[in-house]
Amino acid sequence: HDGNLLIDNNQIENSLRGLALGRKNYLFAGSHDAAQRAAMIYSFFAICKKHNINPYNWLKNTLLNISTINHKNITDLYPQNFNKVQQLTNM
Repeated sequence: HDGNLLIDNNQIENSLRGLALGRKNYLFAGSHDAAQRAAMIYSFFAICKKHNINPYNWLKNTLLNISTINHKNITDLYPQNFNKVQQLTNM
């Protein structure tokens, strides 16, 4: 053991705890469509968390700018591009 590997996986277990705690509740989503919508919301919050984005700020900015964006630049509205686009517009 050279010290580069962790002997536990607490970080991974803790990141999955929310999913494990809610697993029983997900059985009662009401319908397959409702379960898919819940999964989309979880995915949205996960990508915001991954890219250090405040979901409220992203939604507010997107709703304010969606009518002015060219369809070729629609990827500028993706959460993972939010910080980069904000930096470019503030220059």
